Amino acid sequence: QVQPVESGGGSVQAGGSLRLSCAAASYTYSSYCMAWFRQTPGQEREGVAFVDSAGRIFYTDSVKGRFTISHDNAKNTLYLQMNSLKPEDTAMYYCALDFRYGLAPRTPSMYKYWGQGTQVTVSS
Repeated sequence: QVQPVESGGGSVQAGGSLRLSCAAASYTYSSYCMAWFRQTPGQEREGVAFVDSAGRIFYTDSVKGRFTISHDNAKNTLYLQMNSLKPEDTAMYYCALDFRYGLAPRTPSMYKYWGQGTQVTVSS
């Protein structure tokens, strides 16, 4: 059973950094898509960063130049390095995984496996 597990959230001041990790059980599929989404109360889940098995990466405009997504194939672990954090980055961050070929979908409903979420709070 593939069940992503996030870690690394916390509270920081504006301008600080956090690194989120998402570990998934071993899988043998060669084609996959992984992503980080975030959600605040009363809002829809927003895609933040995406990566596919071909190494193609996409960021939402609000995090470009500040966040970096990466994937360690040997460890089956997804990372999100978040620098220059802003109060508006405050949210619950979720890791998502699906096994498909092609560009990582931007739509949450296209992902089958989700982590439990990790809270990121940025104070001004």
